Amino acid sequence: MDGTETFISHLIELRDRLLRSAIAWIVLFVCLFPFANDLYTILAQPMLAKLPKGGQMIATEVVTPFFVPIKVAMMTAFLGTLPYILYQVWAFIAPGLYSHEKKFIVPMVVASCLLFACGMSFAYFLVFPVVFGFIIGIAPVGVAVMTDINKYLDFVITMFMAFGITFEVPIVVIALAYTGMVEIQQFKEARPYVIVGAFVIGAVFTPPDVVSQIMLAVPLWLLYELGVLVAAWMIRGKVKGSETPEAKENYQPMSIEDMDKEFDLIEEEQKKEP
Repeated sequence: MDGTETFISHLIELRDRLLRSAIAWIVLFVCLFPFANDLYTILAQPMLAKLPKGGQMIATEVVTPFFVPIKVAMMTAFLGTLPYILYQVWAFIAPGLYSHEKKFIVPMVVASCLLFACGMSFAYFLVFPVVFGFIIGIAPVGVAVMTDINKYLDFVITMFMAFGITFEVPIVVIALAYTGMVEIQQFKEARPYVIVGAFVIGAVFTPPDVVSQIMLAVPLWLLYELGVLVAAWMIRGKVKGSETPEAKENYQPMSIEDMDKEFDLIEEEQKKEP
């Protein structure tokens, strides 16, 4: 099989896996469509719980009451099929990876999904009640807080993304340290800048109250420290594994004859090339 046929076969496989992922997403969305309004009610519960008695959310556009719950159902379906989608991605790239790369990537992907879900849960169960309570509490007397459902969805998505990405910090730190791109000492030296950056990010992505800013900045900083600790532990284990007597015994440098054979093979391959 020449290079062109290999490339086409890869494209066909990629198309098939993308098609399977899309079908799984559509099927789950169709199953969730009848419950779209219920899903939005669950998503809006932190805001509804903080509204005064008789308060409600509003829709300022004609089609908003129809499309916003559908968006929620689509996002829920995507999150539900995400493990299957990631499996399809893994099945496509796995044949081209070495065994040690597979051993590293699989735990990182699983941990990334779990941490992102933890970030979203942290925002939904802990941050939203504080944020909405603050917003409604500072409203002037006589002002009824009635949030548009589309604006609320945009705000929730932004917060979910902010906290989900924040909880990915340990994965980024571990990946950079394990691949040797950044030394552990450099992470330690960057600690003051990380702390300042965490509070800047908290000020940008959260409402203008100190509590919600701290609730984003402090976890970001702590997760950074956790990533540094885990990365240092993994690198120590990696170094010890390479220094074991078994590894030293199994290591055998190439002889002059072996090197000559390798050079001869390279020369023969180059001669065969047009």
